[in-house]
Parts: sequence; C-alpha cells; structure tokens
Amino acid sequence: MSTQLTLTPGRTADGSTLLTVAGEIDMSNSASLADAIEGAPAPLVVDLTDVEYLDSAGINVLFAHAERIELIAPPLLRPVLTVSGLTRLVTVRPPRPDDGPVTP
Repeated sequence: MSTQLTLTPGRTADGSTLLTVAGEIDMSNSASLADAIEGAPAPLVVDLTDVEYLDSAGINVLFAHAERIELIAPPLLRPVLTVSGLTRLVTVRPPRPDDGPVTP
C-alpha cells in the first residue's frame, strides 16, 4: 500500500520554479518525487513544509538532485536533513509566508 503524497508544481513569489510536496515520502512513492524533480527546470525550490514523514528513500532522492535544488523545510524535518548530511550540500531554509506558490 502506498502512502499519500501530493506534488504540486508552481512558482515562488520571485518567479523561481517551485515543487510543493505534502504528505509522506517513503519507499512506496519516492519514485514519484524523483520524477517530479527530474521533470522540473533547475534551479528548483522544493517546499517540504507540509511533509509529515521523510524516510531514507526520500532522502536519497533529494541527495540525487542536490546540485539543482533548494529546500524549504519545517523544524520537524531539520534533524533528519542535518544528520543525513544533506544540509551541507543543499541550501535549506525555514518556511516563510512569502514562499507560497504564485501560480499552480
């Protein structure tokens, strides 16, 4: 059984390409995340604000695309991103009110 994952493309207020991710990222759906990142133009802002769970399969997808992504991550995900070492490769910033998508 796969877990719920929602992937919504858009643009940030400054016009950057945005992928808003919500739900749980795990082995059952990490390929969908990889496909969405691969299909988006770089550089890409990946907004993980509404991600409730992120396992090693999701972390591996983010590592695979580290050179072309920036992450928006809530406090819940910061420890796993830090322990994995991803924060040394990718800019990770906290959610801000102006990070929302301008266009879907």
